[in-house]
Amino acid sequence: MARKTRVTKTPARLTHFDEAGRAHMVDVSAKAATRRVAVASGHVTVSKETMRLIRAGQVKKGDVLSVAELAGIMGAKKTSELIPLCHPLALSAVSVVLKPNPRQSRIEITATVRTTGPTGVEMEALTAVSVAALTVYDMCKAADRAMVLGDIRLEHKSGGKSGVYERTR
Repeated sequence: MARKTRVTKTPARLTHFDEAGRAHMVDVSAKAATRRVAVASGHVTVSKETMRLIRAGQVKKGDVLSVAELAGIMGAKKTSELIPLCHPLALSAVSVVLKPNPRQSRIEITATVRTTGPTGVEMEALTAVSVAALTVYDMCKAADRAMVLGDIRLEHKSGGKSGVYERTR
């Protein structure tokens, strides 16, 4: 009988902790400034009636899609104030798009963030989607408290030493 060998992988070192286990902001001063892009997505599942109100522009608080897109952009810009140890970045571009999907009764959200710098913009893209989703919830909660925010995830990132990441599942 063949003997199985077990390969153990050295665990990745968490970069936001020093050798003594104390939290610290990663020093990126020696890293090259490269063009970096990150795309994140997510969605808010709503009731059929809430979808109708959003699409008809009849939500009492206003134009849900436009306000949530603007909120997502603002969220990307404020990421370093919201997420401990995130670097404040000069963002070159932020795009947040919300699309109603009546068939699945959800609002689909995509954020694309760009910069040229020494660190990536994944957190900014994820924050943009999260803030946009929270804004949809806030604006529609009087009509639908059962909304569900879901599947907030990184779809793509490029730039930097680690290269390109594309979600495959």
